[in-house]
Amino acid sequence: MPRLLLPLTRAVTYTRWLHLLVGSIVPFVCAMIYPGLTRPSAADWAVIAVLPVPLVLAAAVVPETRRAEGLQARLMLFPGPHARVPGEEDPGVSAAPSASWSDRARTGAWLVLRLEAGLAVALVTGQLMALSLSLAGAAAGEPAVGDTPLRVSGTGWAYVLLIPVPLLVLITLAAGAGALMAEAARRLLGPSPRERLAELEERTERLLERNRIARELHDSLGHALTLAVVQAGAARAAGDPDFTDRALETIEESGRAALEDLERVLMVLRETARPPGARPALGDAGRLLDSARSSGARIDAEVTGPLERVPGPVSREGYRILQEALTNVLRHAGPVPVRVRIAVDEARLRLEVRNPLSAAAALAVTGGGSGLRGIRERAALLGGKARTEPDGGQWLVHVDLPLR
Repeated sequence: MPRLLLPLTRAVTYTRWLHLLVGSIVPFVCAMIYPGLTRPSAADWAVIAVLPVPLVLAAAVVPETRRAEGLQARLMLFPGPHARVPGEEDPGVSAAPSASWSDRARTGAWLVLRLEAGLAVALVTGQLMALSLSLAGAAAGEPAVGDTPLRVSGTGWAYVLLIPVPLLVLITLAAGAGALMAEAARRLLGPSPRERLAELEERTERLLERNRIARELHDSLGHALTLAVVQAGAARAAGDPDFTDRALETIEESGRAALEDLERVLMVLRETARPPGARPALGDAGRLLDSARSSGARIDAEVTGPLERVPGPVSREGYRILQEALTNVLRHAGPVPVRVRIAVDEARLRLEVRNPLSAAAALAVTGGGSGLRGIRERAALLGGKARTEPDGGQWLVHVDLPLR
């Protein structure tokens, strides 16, 4: 199909055309009151074009006017499901009320442009359609249909070939005017700097939430799977029915806890109305230590200071940091003695995990990984610091988090 005829096949051409024609309603309604639409002169058309301007400028002061114009522009000026143009990007037109006088001024400019462009397109539409009818009348032997500047003199069947020409010219002009109005909508109804900043902040929050969910899944499921692997290996090596029963019980409990965490995260992703269960905090650290002990690790734990005074976000992140630290011990060092220290004072939470470091484990952990990186990221997000490094033949995880 020739490129020149492409606008004929796009529905958005006609929705833009309709959008322009709707903009002419206000001046035509005003013209019915003054100066009238009976044989208007050129001066009358000038009055018709200027008379409604104060009215639309007054409407632009109302904040909701910008929302209404933005929604109309999105629906009618840009390709969507009605336009048979898949994959169209965001049009860049705001649908929010005016939040400043700058927004109101841009909305006023848009309304005036829409009014004047709509009036011009309506007049051109009427003249070209009348010309097409005149050509049809000439072809039928009855020329000069209507009292319009564009008239046809003479008759003859040859005029049949010219009937579509004014219509094609009209559609081409409408397509061009619609494209220009779409670009004007982006400039005059586009997001303000404040809205762009709010959108950027919202996008950043979504990315941070996705990263947080990824860390939650890594820490919770990684801990449960590591614990299950260690317990199963220990039970098989021990050959003791009682130890095997205890190992299976621990695997069951850790698996159930991991499934609860997974269900909570999935509920957040699905945005269900049912609130997700509470995330574990340092008050639940006893369960975490017991599960590590059941894997054969000898845990020496010391808690000083009131854990209940730790703010919720700090306590929850502290739990995940402790969980990841213990998971790394079981994964890389196995059931070895582990020293855990949790200290709370007036201003800070300090968490320390130490365990013996063999040569193989040192090679495994010093290479880094998503777990150690996650510990450092959690601490940094709370304004704290984390050190994960060998220290005198031991592996040390030391985290310092502010409480305010």
